Amino acid sequence: MTVPREEPGTDGGLAPPASSGEDLDLAAGFPQVDRDHWRELVRTVLSRSGAATADTPLAEIEEPLTHRGYDGVAAAPLYTAEDAVPARPGLPAHLREIRPDEEGLAGWDVRQRHVHPDPAVVRAAVLADLQNGGTSVWLRLGDGGVPVAGLPEVLADVLLDLAPVVLDAGTRTEEAAEAFFTVIAERDAAAQVMGGLGADPLGLAARTGSAPETGSAAALAVRCAREFPRLRAITVDATVHHDAGGGDAHELGGALAAGVAYLRAMTDAGLSVDEAFAQLEFRYAATADQFRTIAKLRAARRLWARVAEVSGAAEGALRLHAVTSEPMMTRRDPWVNMLRTTVACFAAGVGGADAVTVAPFDARLGLPDDFARRIARNTQTLLLEESSLARVADPAGGSWYVERLTEDLARAAWDWFTEIERAGGFATALESGLIAGRLAGAWERRRADLAHRRAPLTGVSEFPNPAERLPERAPAPAPAGGGLPRIHYAQDFEALRDRADRHAAATGTRPRVFLAVLGPVAAHTARETFAANLFQAGGVETVSGPPAEFTGGPGAVACLCSSDKIYAEQAVDAARELTAAGAVQVWLAGKGEYDGVAGRLFAGCDAVGVLRTTLDDLGVAP
Repeated sequence: MTVPREEPGTDGGLAPPASSGEDLDLAAGFPQVDRDHWRELVRTVLSRSGAATADTPLAEIEEPLTHRGYDGVAAAPLYTAEDAVPARPGLPAHLREIRPDEEGLAGWDVRQRHVHPDPAVVRAAVLADLQNGGTSVWLRLGDGGVPVAGLPEVLADVLLDLAPVVLDAGTRTEEAAEAFFTVIAERDAAAQVMGGLGADPLGLAARTGSAPETGSAAALAVRCAREFPRLRAITVDATVHHDAGGGDAHELGGALAAGVAYLRAMTDAGLSVDEAFAQLEFRYAATADQFRTIAKLRAARRLWARVAEVSGAAEGALRLHAVTSEPMMTRRDPWVNMLRTTVACFAAGVGGADAVTVAPFDARLGLPDDFARRIARNTQTLLLEESSLARVADPAGGSWYVERLTEDLARAAWDWFTEIERAGGFATALESGLIAGRLAGAWERRRADLAHRRAPLTGVSEFPNPAERLPERAPAPAPAGGGLPRIHYAQDFEALRDRADRHAAATGTRPRVFLAVLGPVAAHTARETFAANLFQAGGVETVSGPPAEFTGGPGAVACLCSSDKIYAEQAVDAARELTAAGAVQVWLAGKGEYDGVAGRLFAGCDAVGVLRTTLDDLGVAP
């Protein structure tokens, strides 16, 4: 099969179908305004804050308010009919497939993941899931999961004609597939069994650094196409790009390149184009960035429809599995993960996922307990049953913001896909370091935003709970590594918290910073609270009082907290007093320059750098 390699910058056939019918003008009864009038009003507001001047050209006024993703795709502050991209759900653009269930209502597959190494425990957990809202099973087998030999025991209570089973066996995919085929044969369920074998050698190579190859996956696809009409052999796991720090367009373009590589391998192995398309499922990450997740999933459908079109496939529908993001999950204040996964699940449903997996809130702590698994299931049940989210086809369709963001993500992803293709395809781009380099660049940009708290993490970098007691969980099997990194957004702050905790456990005393408050309460409270929040994000305890109460001592650190007016009158003397009392470092909450003040804390400062320096000054071991 030949998939044309198109140059970036062309539309690549991505233009949506023209709209039909008459448009309803909802603004007909309101005064007419234009974008430049809005820009003039915005310029006036920005001028007051110093972000613009009265001479700033109107064409440039939106730039300070534009947010760019880590793939370079911009989200503007305003979208109007000028940004509209005509599209209709379920038609050629394939932005959202409409898949009614037996009752005539659209829905998605509630797919829970199981990684516990004990087959008996997994068997009970699978049964609990299927009896309480789950509709399919996702099993990690082999290294880092259930032993392959335990598969028959795990599936003993599963009706294979009702509950799809998806395998994830890594290096032991072929062995796991044979074990699954044996179970199917024993139950005479070849025609009814649903799910997938999870073969993804390219994704495995990206995760482990192994040599990429597609022949074994293609052979499994041929067997499935011939013997198991409802079973898919290959999963294109795009989360490997997300887990390494990539942006949404990187995830989309990388998945597209891997999917095309598998299509070529399958057609070379003897499958028709349509048979090859039917053997693929795609897995994407859903994050708490609601609108980008919605747009990403919509763009994924559109991009794959384009591949189907140029490949000559009769049907270009995409089977899409959304998984709540692993990098966004935190070990600290893990209960906040319930909020993150709820938003991500909502976005996955609105974006049109065919199957959704919600990670339990305690997944970063180890093996989830029954309560965490129940909450993960019920998150989906609430959105499906109580919120009726799946009863609407393409709920975001028609939003100028979402439609334009979908369009921009699709084009950026197509450019990245064609760059990978020009480099020789997914396997070559992976081996050359092209993919790793692009993802690393995106991660460094995100990491800087996290460190400066431009991308805040509730309960970690913002509003930490120094007195929290984390739930205890049994260790989870380690996932495969050795290839692209697995990052977590909270990792730098969590490492600092761990460092402070080890010090407290070893010495009986938590690292401490003295907040030297100046002037009346009304003058210092805001910056005192800001400084305490920042230091506590690194596991550092704070105590407050006037400079005279500072007792000093070896390795003592202090931070001045007050208003700019009082700083001008008292900061230099207060810093001198604190240094004389033994402070090795004097910080100031604000941006002023004063003698005796070595560093400043302010909104947008490098919080990770401040905390590392503070722990070093306090004599806390790395």
